[in-house]
Amino acid sequence: MSESSEPRESRTNSSLQLLLQTAEKLIAEKGCRKTTLQEIMNDTGLSKGAIYHYVGSKDELFGLVLRERLSSANERFYNAVNEKGSLTEPLHAVVYGMKQMHDEKDVTNRILVYLLNQRDNPVVEKTLKDFYEKSFDMSVQWIEAGQKGGVIPSEIDAHKLGELFLLISYGMRVRGMTVSKSGNFTADDMFTFMKLMLSGGCPL
Repeated sequence: MSESSEPRESRTNSSLQLLLQTAEKLIAEKGCRKTTLQEIMNDTGLSKGAIYHYVGSKDELFGLVLRERLSSANERFYNAVNEKGSLTEPLHAVVYGMKQMHDEKDVTNRILVYLLNQRDNPVVEKTLKDFYEKSFDMSVQWIEAGQKGGVIPSEIDAHKLGELFLLISYGMRVRGMTVSKSGNFTADDMFTFMKLMLSGGCPL
């Protein structure tokens, strides 16, 4: 099928994925501040109009990258649930996934720190708020899924635990971006702590 005869929805999705992948690549290579929309246009071959169909600024594009990363994590979680037939391993895998939070080159970490430095910008403020709220909702849904599956005790407050998870993860991300070593509290420690919390061994 030629490009001109490709369904519009498919072309649109392909353009969006190309836009996101290119933005991630440039951020990983150069950092957020040095990544420009002009470079993204050059690398993707997309026109300014095509890019502005999705976002109105570089900061909005970075927000879109964050949302896409959350969606991918959520999809991996539920795929693991379906494959394993149990919620134990998927929930533990989520905690081990926090190892990337120590990586100063991780795209999510770079974007968050970059945006936090500009939170007085209304667009950036909304982006950060949306990311936090979506992360929180996703964490609560995972915990509630574990409770429905009988893996996590029903008496655990999913909202409190979800918020605690985010508080710790944000701290680990900022530490990974601001100090040269990971510190004493590692992802393995986080796994042990969350396993204790999820099992009801530490009431919340």
